[in-house]
Amino acid sequence: MRTRVKVCCIQSIAEARLAVAMGADALGLVGAMPSGPGPIPDAAIAGIARSAPPAVATFLLTSRASPDAVAQHVLDCQPTVVQLVDAVPAATYSALRERCPGVRIVQVIHVEDGRAPDQAAAASRHVDGLLLDSGRPAAAVRELGGTGRVHDWTLSRRIVEAVDVPVFLAGGLRPGNVAAAIREVTPFAVDLCSGVRTDGALDREKLKAFMLAVRSADQR
Repeated sequence: MRTRVKVCCIQSIAEARLAVAMGADALGLVGAMPSGPGPIPDAAIAGIARSAPPAVATFLLTSRASPDAVAQHVLDCQPTVVQLVDAVPAATYSALRERCPGVRIVQVIHVEDGRAPDQAAAASRHVDGLLLDSGRPAAAVRELGGTGRVHDWTLSRRIVEAVDVPVFLAGGLRPGNVAAAIREVTPFAVDLCSGVRTDGALDREKLKAFMLAVRSADQR
């Protein structure tokens, strides 16, 4: 199996082209968030999404939750995938299926404790994929991604083994630990942001090292 790579927090068309040239399978485009790195205006998200090659998935990260608000965000930005970084009502999934039928849905599960496997199992019935991250939605300043923290990979492995949809693994991944993460969790894809950036900018050498580590882990 080949582990896919999603490079998140893309800031510009130039960064998107660099990520694709280095082998990224997907680009993460961050909408407005209560905290964390990488948000860009919706107009910039739409422009980057339009510029991506057809084979590269474009993920809109949205913190909106209500059916109308999420569907409108997707229609405004035109991604191929919507990544729901917060819990949403079941009606939101239904609205997306009805109003944005060509867009895949990925639900983020923040792996904080032993409740995460049950949360993942429940969400998996409504979506096309799950993304396991290290946020803290209940914090005073809500964290919905981009924390740079590693969570408990044993819980992530349990989720991968229990659900029938692809699972993306995020949370503190970098060139030095991604191979171990792949061996431990066996995710469909890995997702990263700060681990391949220097002073906020996408770093070619760090991304190259990350991609080499992923491919090395796959070969083993």
